[in-house]
Amino acid sequence: MPRGAKYGPLMLPVPTSRILPDVRLPSPLAVKAVAHAEITLLMDALAFSAHKHRNQRRKDVDASPYINHPIALARMLAVEGGISDHETLAAAILHDTIEDTETTYEELKEKFGRSIAQVVREVSDDPTLSKADRKQLQIEHAQHLSPRARLVKLADKTCNVRDMGSQAPAGWPLERRREYFDWAKQVVDQIRGTNLHLESAFDEAYAARP
Repeated sequence: MPRGAKYGPLMLPVPTSRILPDVRLPSPLAVKAVAHAEITLLMDALAFSAHKHRNQRRKDVDASPYINHPIALARMLAVEGGISDHETLAAAILHDTIEDTETTYEELKEKFGRSIAQVVREVSDDPTLSKADRKQLQIEHAQHLSPRARLVKLADKTCNVRDMGSQAPAGWPLERRREYFDWAKQVVDQIRGTNLHLESAFDEAYAARP
């Protein structure tokens, strides 16, 4: 200490408990319980969707089981989009239940919770409107969707465009198939910036436009 300098206040070590927050990591059992609950939710969504769509078929030449479509959506989100949020994946599995089956929003809300039911409702068309109006509203409403609904919508359009290129609905002429490609792109263009991987997958599928 230089001559004439005054000693400052005495500096004592501060206990680390005053510096670091008291963070308690969840126990392995708690983590396991959460993971099990999420898996159970997805299995319940699969069972529910399979039951609701049990008598429905896709429009392809092979008339493949309709449940293949929501399963494809969930797989795309998880594998290609890197999405691990269980509520988004469950909503993808259930995304056509309100629009294409006798399922109601209240039923979904009771079984799977409000957030999942809300996503499904967001991506469902109003069946009382004409097909042309429903398609136009999808374009107009896409940018107003919630983040989860955007992911489901993006995966839905990508899966449909892929199927349209490889196994188009029986009896669809070339012009109708092209119109579907172009309409799907109009919807997706409204939600760009949602997920780069899924958007790239859509662009790759769209590149196969006949």
